[in-house]
Amino acid sequence: MKIVSWNVNGVRAAVKKDFLAEVEKSKADIYCIQETKAQDDQVLEALSDLKGYTINVTSAVKKGYSGVSIFSKVAPISVTSGINIEEHDNEGRVLCAEFEKFYMVNVYVPNSGSGLKRIEYREAWDAAFADYLSQLRINKPVILTGDLNVAHQPIDLARPKPNYNKTSGYTQIEIDGITNILNKGFVDAYRTLYPEKVEYSFWSVRFGARAKNVGWRIDYFLVDESLKDNIVDSQIHTQIMGSDHCPISLEMKF
Repeated sequence: MKIVSWNVNGVRAAVKKDFLAEVEKSKADIYCIQETKAQDDQVLEALSDLKGYTINVTSAVKKGYSGVSIFSKVAPISVTSGINIEEHDNEGRVLCAEFEKFYMVNVYVPNSGSGLKRIEYREAWDAAFADYLSQLRINKPVILTGDLNVAHQPIDLARPKPNYNKTSGYTQIEIDGITNILNKGFVDAYRTLYPEKVEYSFWSVRFGARAKNVGWRIDYFLVDESLKDNIVDSQIHTQIMGSDHCPISLEMKF
């Protein structure tokens, strides 16, 4: 089974940049996207030419903001959005699709913002989301993917020292947030297979960061530890353009 995840930075813009051809080329069984920046009906309209997938979406109350979607070749048993906390769910950040052997959770974690102005909200969100995952995996193993908006270790960003506790995405509060999720029974699929490999999934649009490869690994597959032995491969597709993020993929055997 192949799962792909990509923060497309606007689904309507992505479709104009051959996104649908990339989905087809990927041959993914499940494809998750984040930051659709559109309402449910607009996402479905943008993806109307995508064949062979069941499409599920959730969007923010605020228009043109956040939003995630899961496409799957096999229709899910059930689909739920949010984590049952209205303050968080208004932002359209979490979609869960239940399949026979696992839950697929697609998330776009809130950014702490410039000047870390949303860091307190982010801390509360991380704790609530970790609790949600912990409850979910009581019933069935969970595979989590998405833009977690944090570099977990120094190897996960090009310039750790100048960014530590100064820049959104690399503060101790955010690092602790992802550590808390891992401690609830998850493994970072990419780091499990490639503990010392340096690759990034996001680059700022400023200062020619992508051309210089001054990037961050903030997009993840966190796999339920009960499925650790089912992981076949996890890749970061740095050559694929069209967003300030690149796609990541996970291959599992069942």
